[in-house]
Amino acid sequence: MNQKKMTYYDSLVKSIEKFKSGESYDSYKFMGCHTLKEKNMFSFNVWAPNAKEVYLVGDFNNWNNNSHPMTNIGNSGVWNISLSEVKEGDSYKYNVVGCDNVSRLKSDPYAFFSELRPNTASIVYNLESYKWKDKNWQLKKQKSNPNQMPLNIYEAHLGSWKRKWDGGFFSYEELYEMIDYVKEIGYTHIEVLPITEHPLDESWGYQTVGYYSSTSRHGKPNEFKVFVDKCHENNIGVIVDFAYSHFCKDNHGLYKFDGSPQFEYKDPLKSENIGWGTSHFDLGKPEVNSFLISNAIYWFNEFHIDGIRVDAVSSMLYLDYDIGEWKPNKYGGRENLEAIEFIKKFNEVIYDNVKNPLIIAEESTAWPMVTGPTYTGALGFTYKWNMGWMNDTLKYMEMDPIYKKYHHELITFSFMYAFSENYILPLSHDEVVHGKKSLLDKMPGDPWQKFANLRTLYAYYMVHPGKKLLFMGSEFGQGLEWRYAYGLEWELLEREPHMAIKNYVKDLNCLYKNEKALYEIDNSYEGFDFIDPHNNEQSVIVLMRKGKKTEDFIIAVINFTPLVHYDYKIGVPYPGVYEEVFNTDDKNYGGSDQTMRNAELVAQKEKWHNKEYHIKIKVPPLGATFIKGKYNLEKINKIEIQKTEKILIGGNNEIVASISNKKNKAKKSKNINKEKL
Repeated sequence: MNQKKMTYYDSLVKSIEKFKSGESYDSYKFMGCHTLKEKNMFSFNVWAPNAKEVYLVGDFNNWNNNSHPMTNIGNSGVWNISLSEVKEGDSYKYNVVGCDNVSRLKSDPYAFFSELRPNTASIVYNLESYKWKDKNWQLKKQKSNPNQMPLNIYEAHLGSWKRKWDGGFFSYEELYEMIDYVKEIGYTHIEVLPITEHPLDESWGYQTVGYYSSTSRHGKPNEFKVFVDKCHENNIGVIVDFAYSHFCKDNHGLYKFDGSPQFEYKDPLKSENIGWGTSHFDLGKPEVNSFLISNAIYWFNEFHIDGIRVDAVSSMLYLDYDIGEWKPNKYGGRENLEAIEFIKKFNEVIYDNVKNPLIIAEESTAWPMVTGPTYTGALGFTYKWNMGWMNDTLKYMEMDPIYKKYHHELITFSFMYAFSENYILPLSHDEVVHGKKSLLDKMPGDPWQKFANLRTLYAYYMVHPGKKLLFMGSEFGQGLEWRYAYGLEWELLEREPHMAIKNYVKDLNCLYKNEKALYEIDNSYEGFDFIDPHNNEQSVIVLMRKGKKTEDFIIAVINFTPLVHYDYKIGVPYPGVYEEVFNTDDKNYGGSDQTMRNAELVAQKEKWHNKEYHIKIKVPPLGATFIKGKYNLEKINKIEIQKTEKILIGGNNEIVASISNKKNKAKKSKNINKEKL
């Protein structure tokens, strides 16, 4: 018995040493509350280096503040107690007598489960009981290259996707409905607004208390695991939002945990986030490194999430990002040097421990090399939200079409830097809250024009290089801006325009997933060709997205005014016949039906837009048409191509149709009957 006790104690001492060095990346396995099965006991460990005394209190002792003192292990600042009278489901806290002689009842920073607000205690909870069923998903993910795969994210706030009539939250089980919906609409991932425990609904969860607790608003941690498992069963990835830059100042949380600046900076100029009323993590402190890096690993390992989006990265990188006074770094600059090193280390550890993780930065400045491997000097993120694209695009789309020709650069400038980072194009919650209006309500014009403009926005967003993110409700034309205390306006789907835009988004998402040109080369000019960016007079742009194979390409013609253009010439790269594969003005989407349905667009041998060939098309009003090569004549032998070019110049449609038939036969025979051709 004593030998077992020493073995556990020795292991704990070694783990604490690693924690204090900043190199413990699974500190959640011994910090907080854990079962000692062989002893039928629970062990509690909490870091409070400057505390004078720490007591464990809770249901087991009728919340007696002083009956169960904890021991400072080797004066390490980590306090421990093991008890047999505690049982799973008990609520507990730590009574921390700080260095200022003030007693504070604190929640467990490593608690796996917490009480629902307004209650604030931690709950004894066993994470080990869940059996995962997503082996096939994990194997598929490990073999994939995220940069060459479609990534189309549905951003959802679980508390306001749907809300009960009495204001209550949907449980994780009731939210399986969301999984079916996201699958139906055609998204590849769900991004969940902060899932960690937070005290204030209005904060959206970014001001966290329980970094290791999935919020109790929707159920228990294992119930969230089932939610993730269900997503994977339906081939949907899960991304979770985290705020590692700052934390809230609630009395039961991390703020002045042991009476001193423990998790936060000692210097108030670095600690205080005046604008948000929060406190910044001291990212140079080793124990804080262990706490935060372990947190990311915890969510990947224990909850099988597929990615994290790190909120407010800019507030980590810059010492002067907040309002108020600031102090330069040792070189006189505005960069937070220890934050830069922490971010690089954070990303390196995740990549070392997780196969193909998605680590996404919400970084709103022009900080260079946010994405890319750290050995190249980059910060190490997988993707960065393209905030510049978002701001320019929405500013342009909100204009009356008559003024757009004077601001054409807003819709073209982003292509100048589109490949400087691995970008995600965000149309997120931040754009539809606090008086900013919904995306539909931002659009100018009468009701028909508003929906047409919204369809055009989504088409431009889908063909623009970069992965995609759309906030919930935007897919069916939510009328009001996002209200976090209420569910979405699902009743709008009883109206034809809103159902039409939902069907439009569904078909557009399907096109995105089926066309390699739209996602396969997102981070290089090899996958992009701006055929015509210069037509500001008519506010029309023509661009081409390309996949790895020559035949994988899509040409998009986007018209930002309500005028229809007939016989509009666009340059095309190859001879042959082209066809329209998608049109935002289709009557099924609520459009005016200025389409080229079933039309064969024959390429003419004449240079246009720096291309050897051109076609004439009809351009829809406030809309876009997507065009592909119908017959890839380059795949037939050279003699046939030469003869085909002569035929196409003459524009003989009957012979073109004949060539189509010959092309199919050519697959079966290498010898083409030249006389018949």
